[in-house]
Amino acid sequence: MARKIARVVVSKRLAACVNVALAVESVYRWKGRVEKAREQLLIIKTTRARLPELEREVRQLHGYELPEFLVVPAEAGSAKYLEWVAGSVR
Repeated sequence: MARKIARVVVSKRLAACVNVALAVESVYRWKGRVEKAREQLLIIKTTRARLPELEREVRQLHGYELPEFLVVPAEAGSAKYLEWVAGSVR
């Protein structure tokens, strides 16, 4: 599923790049119980303007009732890389 989401959001220009970590273990509270699961983590690079559409697409493709979707702003970065990201999602 993670690779499919990555391919779709990049092909639809909702993201410039997606890193896929294939094995992470998550511990979380869900419906009153502490749960543990092996999951796949996606780090998706996009712009603020593309966030609403990206979130809709991820929710549509993802199998979870409530997929994790967090925004971590980039305080700084290589100007050339940030330009590439912006150009890739237009």
